[in-house]
Amino acid sequence: MPNSKTARFKELVELYGLTKDSFHKDSRGFIIVTREGIERIQGVLSIRVGFAPVPEFTDVATGMYCVKGFGRVRQEDGTFLQIESFGECSPKNNRNPYPIAMAEKRALSRVVLKAAGMYELGVYGEDEMND
Repeated sequence: MPNSKTARFKELVELYGLTKDSFHKDSRGFIIVTREGIERIQGVLSIRVGFAPVPEFTDVATGMYCVKGFGRVRQEDGTFLQIESFGECSPKNNRNPYPIAMAEKRALSRVVLKAAGMYELGVYGEDEMND
């Protein structure tokens, strides 16, 4: 992470009240925020998130599920930022027995990290990672 990104990352960590236990470095070179960290960021930003299934990208027979997450967060100027993202889950990227819950967790992580400005710094949610 170049210095300006490092400084911004430290700023966000402080702003969201995150600790060193909220993160770990992935061997592929990026930072992963834990589920606890995602929930903390969501709380600090008061992000309201809703979910909807995406039937055209869901196939129960093959175990593929897609959930759309949509969030809304108030910005400093009083306007609202609308964020949308998707969470997907299939036997190729998930081994737990709750694929729909995993798709939802991935959608939540992506919405929260987009709202928090973390994606631009190379930070991903642990739910996005394959085991």
